[in-house]
Amino acid sequence: MATMSSTTDTSTTAGKIADLRDRLAETHKPQGDEIPRARRRVDALLDAGSFVETDALARHRATAFKADKFRPVTDGIVAGYGTIDGRPVCVFSQDATLFDGQIGETAGEKILKVMELAVKSGTPLIGIYEGTGARPKEGIAALEYFSRIHNLQAKLSGVVPQIALVAGPTSGALVHSVVLSDVVVAVKGAGGFVGDAADGTAHLVAEDDASALGLVADLLSYLPSNNRALPLPGEDGSAEPGELDDLIPDADAQTYDMHEVLDRVLDAGTLLELQKLHAPNLITALARVGGRSVGVIANQPEQQAGAIDVAAAEKAARFIRFCDAFNVPLVTFVDSAGYAPDALFRRTAKLIGVTAEASVGKIAVITRKAFGDAYLSLGAKRLGTDLVYAWPTAQIAQDDSYQAEPYSAAERGLVDAVIPPSETRTRIIDGLRLVERKAEDSYPRKHDNLPF
Repeated sequence: MATMSSTTDTSTTAGKIADLRDRLAETHKPQGDEIPRARRRVDALLDAGSFVETDALARHRATAFKADKFRPVTDGIVAGYGTIDGRPVCVFSQDATLFDGQIGETAGEKILKVMELAVKSGTPLIGIYEGTGARPKEGIAALEYFSRIHNLQAKLSGVVPQIALVAGPTSGALVHSVVLSDVVVAVKGAGGFVGDAADGTAHLVAEDDASALGLVADLLSYLPSNNRALPLPGEDGSAEPGELDDLIPDADAQTYDMHEVLDRVLDAGTLLELQKLHAPNLITALARVGGRSVGVIANQPEQQAGAIDVAAAEKAARFIRFCDAFNVPLVTFVDSAGYAPDALFRRTAKLIGVTAEASVGKIAVITRKAFGDAYLSLGAKRLGTDLVYAWPTAQIAQDDSYQAEPYSAAERGLVDAVIPPSETRTRIIDGLRLVERKAEDSYPRKHDNLPF
């Protein structure tokens, strides 16, 4: 299928315009009467009528193995740009009905082109994945395009948000494109490499396509368009009603759900928890406080008494780097007896390193236990936390052999204020206003060498 057969008379201007319409119609129905899933997903994700498609008429040029006998338009990639809630985004979506979603030279060119457009325009990049890797009939040329895609993804990291939506079975070289993204949203049961949500590969899991696309839109609402912008403010919401002053149990051995604290401090209904089933002893989430976007890190006393193991440390470290890259201030809620006894310190040390390195505004609230390395990792003033608040129930010490109240730390200036829990939301709102345009100078260097 080298070209589209047409009886349209193209000797006139009207005929040429009619011929163009016929060709574009083919891009919507290349395999029959049903609009491809890839196109439906793009249309459902973007604001109605906002999608501008690029390279819609592209066809592959391969000839080996009789590949030239089938040359459908789009080459299995729907790409372009549009808006989500009025904000510009770039997007590409794989059409698994063509070549099983495999990427060849032309499809690779289309993906690269929209990635380059995203970085030049400073807009988020959304990739919708459903495919089986490189196209075998195009051999090394297909693999060469994956090397170029992965190379550009690495260079775009921390420049514009990259979001991957795994909508169907995905395998082969595509899996690294997914994992190199900032956030992975997966449709439950999509198959391929994503697996169970507990393994942490997917940050968000949805029941179906529509829910997954909605999560992508929600996620973007917390983020700026690029690393030189600030997150757009939302409505100045209010927290869920409830009392904080009597939430901490009197007995140290008793647990409580940290979500109850978050519900009463964060704007109601704004908590978007990432990797919820992975390392549940530590919560990472995007949310809003007083309408401002924040990254939330919180120990979960209900799970392992909030102890930090390898999975929790790596989960928190990656999240901190993500928020820091896109100017999302961090708010930490600390209640942990320390690192798990079987923690591999080569892997947990990165949490201390990225916390110290993050230049975004950082606020910590110590609700109860802040022992040893857990205190250093999440609530230490001298590690670079801008504002540290402690509740009267806080215990800041090396370990539980000495139950230190918060006032010793306050006397040394390691806690900025000891506050009643009921004042927490107000203090955070005021603090965010202070640190949102924080500026720090760093030592000149090529890059850090933290333990990966």
